[in-house]
Amino acid sequence: MKSNAILLAQADTDPGFKVPGAAREDKGASAPTGDGTLTTTPPGEAATGAGMEVAPVAGAPATDTSTRDIAIGGAVFVVLLIVFFFARNAFANYLVRHRVAPSSADTAGWLLFFGLAFLSAAVVLGFVNSTKFLNVAITGTLLVFGIAAIAGALFTGRR
Repeated sequence: MKSNAILLAQADTDPGFKVPGAAREDKGASAPTGDGTLTTTPPGEAATGAGMEVAPVAGAPATDTSTRDIAIGGAVFVVLLIVFFFARNAFANYLVRHRVAPSSADTAGWLLFFGLAFLSAAVVLGFVNSTKFLNVAITGTLLVFGIAAIAGALFTGRR
């Protein structure tokens, strides 16, 4: 059974698939000519010596983000979250010193933390890959939630 499947595959009966080089087998296989050394010059430019020019095509799709860029952006975002956590504690303590109820001060501190986190996420994503992430669906949503959370922190933190 197994040899029959191999024979059917080699019979080239499938109209959608052709084995590359099947037409060359009729002429006989021959080794490529040359002296066996490797060159850095592309085949069409052996005599000219000019480099190949690569220009971006108009309407080309957005480039994919490399893992290095994502790692750097993620590290910056984590450092900002740590800084924002200390800012949250300082803001909550400031509100408690100014006679705001501790529960309201704590809620205002967390709202400030999340507002700053959303805004910084929008900024970091914009720097990581602006063509991919600077759109209304991603950055707009992060900005709206960030501004709403900061406004909520200011209203909750009132006496």
